[in-house]
Amino acid sequence: MTDAVTYVIPDMTRAEKLELLALLEEKERRWNGRRLLEYKPYAKQKDFHAMSAIMRERLMCAGNQLGKTLCAAAEVAMHLSGRYPDWWVGRKLEHANHWLAGSESGELTRRGVQRLLLGRDYKTDPGTGMIMLEDIVDITPARGVPELVDTIKVKNKYGGVSTISLKSYDQGRGKWQADTVHGVWFDEEPPEDVYFEGLTRTNTTMGMVLLTFTPLKGMSAVVKRFFLDKIPETGIVTMTIDDADHYTPEQRERIRASYPAHEKEARANGVPTMGSGLIFPVTDESITVAPFRIPAHWPLIMGIDFGWEHPTACVLLAWDRDLDVIYVCGEYRKSEAVPAIVAAAVKPWGAWIPVSWPHDGLQHDKGSGEQLALQYKTHGLNMLKDRATHAPAKGEEEGTGGNGVEAGLQDMYERMITDRWKVFSTCVKWLEEKRMYHRDDGKVVKMMDDTISASRYGYMMKRKAKTKPTQNAGVPRMPPPRPVAPGMG
Repeated sequence: MTDAVTYVIPDMTRAEKLELLALLEEKERRWNGRRLLEYKPYAKQKDFHAMSAIMRERLMCAGNQLGKTLCAAAEVAMHLSGRYPDWWVGRKLEHANHWLAGSESGELTRRGVQRLLLGRDYKTDPGTGMIMLEDIVDITPARGVPELVDTIKVKNKYGGVSTISLKSYDQGRGKWQADTVHGVWFDEEPPEDVYFEGLTRTNTTMGMVLLTFTPLKGMSAVVKRFFLDKIPETGIVTMTIDDADHYTPEQRERIRASYPAHEKEARANGVPTMGSGLIFPVTDESITVAPFRIPAHWPLIMGIDFGWEHPTACVLLAWDRDLDVIYVCGEYRKSEAVPAIVAAAVKPWGAWIPVSWPHDGLQHDKGSGEQLALQYKTHGLNMLKDRATHAPAKGEEEGTGGNGVEAGLQDMYERMITDRWKVFSTCVKWLEEKRMYHRDDGKVVKMMDDTISASRYGYMMKRKAKTKPTQNAGVPRMPPPRPVAPGMG
């Protein structure tokens, strides 16, 4: 056995301790002064940045404490200083530029926007936020709120001096009537009039508008603009607690459990609170399962929802007839996709799988004069002979069951709350739609429901589901199909 070696660290004198402390403080100060250079975005944060290349208005809709404000602060600091990292693929402002930013009150602006741009105390520790110390030209304090900043001037690497003015919503829209700016950052959801006042300030420059908030106010006018209206050049990134790498799985579960039920989806998953209007008021966790190999004796069916400007969607369903459980195990969604593109994307699931289609499949395509359903059949999908209908009453003919939407939705919801409707965790588009699917004045809102509708059509015709013709192997796991042509799904 080798003798253990003992290292003796001599006692330090008071002077040496003070010197070491000073060195450690300087090391921390220098690290803090490089926060922008050290910024490494998570995948969803990177998506938000990249979207700036094509979208003028962007919303990071995220749960609490997931990094949404940090994400925007880093981007704004890049624009102000011109310090874009090598990985940056978003829009660049290669000139001095001017911004407005703020939150609900002066205090919240100081604690959020200002803290992440400048550091906790801009007087004693400037440069410990995302704006680097060497780039700060001047800081003008605000009046009325202690320690709040009014304007920050920043040296831009392309020449000149950029500026950002800090505001608050409680000042009213009048305070946002500034000169023309290149960008506006709303941290926390703004009132509608303040939002459009800020947006107007960017019209001349076609500048950027960033929003970062947890959607606790439900389907407000601002949220609706992004989620439902989908105004041109608006984009949204939804970030859930599972997208934040700074939490362990155990921490995520504890955090979810700590939220009240009516706020859990908003605070953990960045989903607008819908209240009683939600059609499927169940949590993701209660219906999702990890993908697994589908047993060969389970019949499969595909549902399709035809679209063009609103996406065409396909969903693959597997039916465990022994336990009477439906599994959503594959999804596809793409706008402006012709039948050839859609068919090529989903045929790898199995060209033999029956495809259930809605009544609008009987409408003729104005370009070719062919029925939509026939077009898909021509491209190799096993389209059912008849459109989707509920099962007929005993003794009645096929097709007499009707195609009522509410009946199908009630069946799906009943299965969810009785553990008989499950969704593979890879079907993220289906889960996103489920979180937003709601009624307004008692009527189903027919927006962002493409994969939901496709799954409903498949479920209505589950009696036509079939097993794989060759019984010697199960169906492989079903990841989302890869688009066969570039574009946004």
